Amino acid sequence: MSEHLLRAALAAAERGWHVFPLRPGTKRPALHGEKSCPRTGECASGHRKWEQRATTDPDRICAAWSRAPFNVGIATGPSGLLVVDLDVPKDNSNGDAPDGAATFAALCERAGHAVPTTYRVRTASGGEHLYFTTPPGVRLTNTARTVAASVDTRAWGGYVVAAGSTTPTGDYEALSGPETASLPAWLQSILEPAPRAPQAPSMAIAGQSRQYADVALANEARNVASAQQGAREGTLFRAARALGRFVAWGDLPRSVVEQALQEAGEAAGLTVAECRSTLRSALDWSIAHNTVRREAA
Repeated sequence: MSEHLLRAALAAAERGWHVFPLRPGTKRPALHGEKSCPRTGECASGHRKWEQRATTDPDRICAAWSRAPFNVGIATGPSGLLVVDLDVPKDNSNGDAPDGAATFAALCERAGHAVPTTYRVRTASGGEHLYFTTPPGVRLTNTARTVAASVDTRAWGGYVVAAGSTTPTGDYEALSGPETASLPAWLQSILEPAPRAPQAPSMAIAGQSRQYADVALANEARNVASAQQGAREGTLFRAARALGRFVAWGDLPRSVVEQALQEAGEAAGLTVAECRSTLRSALDWSIAHNTVRREAA
């Protein structure tokens, strides 16, 4: 057992964060998998995965870390956390690719806010983890490149390596004080799943389908135009993701969607460049993920 790793696990648990052991010197869970599950103890009623077995119970933590110098994993979802992972580009030999920290700072500036002051951890690779508490009742999941390049998030279904853990490439080290800030509303609006467009009637004819898409476009444009500062870019992002499916299905031309949302975004106070950048990435993602059309007779 390594005393400092046990202390790291207990310190995280004292904050209400649910921890579980990672294999010594690695980022991989140390708990058994489903195939090797003995169906005893915690798994007596069925296999329990790491997210279900993560705990804040100091007795269970002491018992687990007495067996080996485990690194410490924090199950973000049960802990009420969303952690923003600011990565370092894997292949940046020419040095021109911005890292996650620079990209996130630029995104905050475009949203009209400073980079939030919150609990931060430097990762073994030289990146950073920014910890945020999620609002009650909000269930966010992991994302990859949804916010921006080299900016991922961990929430339900994900975990992060806690400060105090160590790997062959480096240590995980806390960089700031103990306070964990609430998740900014503008960032939450980007991370929340795009609302599902209600299904058109199964017997809808082409004209009705186009009419429905026109109504959806008008509603989304109105929402964007009336968005308040701090939520404007997130509202535009979500609107573009919601409407991209109609472009993919052939109900709306992309140019029509882009023009309507561009005008709405500018009316809300975003710059021309901010609108174009947000629309391009959100529409590209939505069109690529909505190639299968809803059922229609």
